[in-house]
Amino acid sequence: MNTKVWKVDKYVDNLESNPQLVDAAQLLRDNEVVALPTETVYGLGGNAFNDEAVEKIYAAKGRPGDNPLIIHIADREQLNDFVAEIPEKAEQLMNGFWPGPLTIILKMKQGVLSEKASAGLTTVGVRMPDHPVALALLKQCGLPIAAPSANSSGKPSPTTAQHVIDDLQGKIAGVLDGGPTGVGVESTVIDCTEAIPVILRPGGVTLEQLQEVIGEVKVDPALTDEAAKPKAPGMKYRHYAPNAPLYLVAGTKEFLQGLVDEKQQESLRVGVLTTEEHQTEYRADYVLACGKRSELESVAAALYDTLRQFNQSNVDVIFSEMFPSEGVGHAIMNRLLKAAGNKIISE
Repeated sequence: MNTKVWKVDKYVDNLESNPQLVDAAQLLRDNEVVALPTETVYGLGGNAFNDEAVEKIYAAKGRPGDNPLIIHIADREQLNDFVAEIPEKAEQLMNGFWPGPLTIILKMKQGVLSEKASAGLTTVGVRMPDHPVALALLKQCGLPIAAPSANSSGKPSPTTAQHVIDDLQGKIAGVLDGGPTGVGVESTVIDCTEAIPVILRPGGVTLEQLQEVIGEVKVDPALTDEAAKPKAPGMKYRHYAPNAPLYLVAGTKEFLQGLVDEKQQESLRVGVLTTEEHQTEYRADYVLACGKRSELESVAAALYDTLRQFNQSNVDVIFSEMFPSEGVGHAIMNRLLKAAGNKIISE
């Protein structure tokens, strides 16, 4: 398959009438799949009503069939087509965070969306992306679009069009290149089908921000307890992993350096994931700064690109510093733990 690549300036007026975007929208209506930029990561979009389109998403990614897809919309009126009910707290969250990096789980009308998109569940996750290209594409095609991250399943999510091309060239119909994404980690997923909403995946909207809007919010125990069964099917899978084994290090910089030294004595090439504040303090084969520790938003924005850079370095093992599990740090640590397969070395 020839994968088209369209470069689209997100700052121009009348994006919906951009010929390249019109071309991409037609492919979506023809039940092809197209990668699109959002404010979180690039998504791999397909017609959420159509089984054929959704199957193409799963096939291109190599994604497990029991891992449901998030539905993207440009207009809240679209919810009437496939959502059974919208609780008051869900309305409050939509008012507070849409468009934005928040996916809301709602009860679904049966027989409307592709059953493959919901992976057989009776609920559906929906969000309205905060990216001009994504919103223009959604309006132009007139469809709810199922869109997981546009990467090979298990690998770091894509935050640039080139990341998508590296993974999916020849497997999808097209890529809309809208430049680098902003938030850098996926949307927060919150289940609003219960009386007290539950965070199933931390992301671009923090627990503290959610609590400010709707009060009490629970957190799925599986996010902190490896033995607990996750409510979100996709959270049981390993994600975001670089090619080399990744270990999180709970300890001082000196302790981490000692681990590096041990592996180098075994003639292994060692990578270190750190931040700008500490980059010059490690002696390793490949030291990458992932944003600033003093600005965790910058760490989130750079995380997936940094993990992908390690794949180009031919390192044999990677050691990563840990980050505070507060604010967006909760999402950063969630992704790093997934990438490491929950492997932590403690001092």
